[in-house]
Amino acid sequence: MKHQETMLNTLIKENGLNGFSDEEIGDDHIYTGLETPMKTDAFEISDEEKKEKIEHLFAQIMDVMGLDLTDDSLKGTPKRVAKMYIEEIFSGLNPANKPKVALFDNKYRYNQMLVEKNITFYSNCEHHFVPIIGKAHVAYISSGKVIGLSKLNRIVQYYAKRPQVQERLTNQIAMDLKAILQTEDVAVIIDAKHLCVSSRGIKDDTSATVTSYYGGVFMKSDKIAELQNYLNE
Repeated sequence: MKHQETMLNTLIKENGLNGFSDEEIGDDHIYTGLETPMKTDAFEISDEEKKEKIEHLFAQIMDVMGLDLTDDSLKGTPKRVAKMYIEEIFSGLNPANKPKVALFDNKYRYNQMLVEKNITFYSNCEHHFVPIIGKAHVAYISSGKVIGLSKLNRIVQYYAKRPQVQERLTNQIAMDLKAILQTEDVAVIIDAKHLCVSSRGIKDDTSATVTSYYGGVFMKSDKIAELQNYLNE
């Protein structure tokens, strides 16, 4: 599976879909890079304008599906969906919503592993726009600087609140933490259930996906074992 995934990514990067149709690729996982694919003019219109456009377009989708938009239960749905998309579940697309993180000197001189585990997040699969529900475990060793614990959660939430693939989410969190904390000694593990797998397609409700990033000293087997011990407690 990993070989197939790598081949797909290489083909897409070099030759687009290389002659394959979306149907032929099917549910095979496609991961095209570290950055979330965005248009260059993504922020030339305001959030209010985006909500208006989404409301109009989502009403069209509902109409095509045959839903009665005059029904009391449905008539407010396009507006609710538009607000949810921009202000909540996809708010991480906008860099203006990136959490502000203050860096502090490590005055406690704590030079061991710090682990924030079981950070609950909700994201959405960028292939089908259905939820990814999981937990993130984040660890780092201070190089002389620390951040508030809640900021670790906020960074996870920021990158989760956008259409995602789990591999990218894992790496985006890790790269940002490395830059903020000014250290390579960062680890990120994500364990998640994908509703694009459990609620449709193969409809496997028992499987979960685990991805990891290990940087600096976390690439050593003893540090990985130490981290796993903390996570298993």
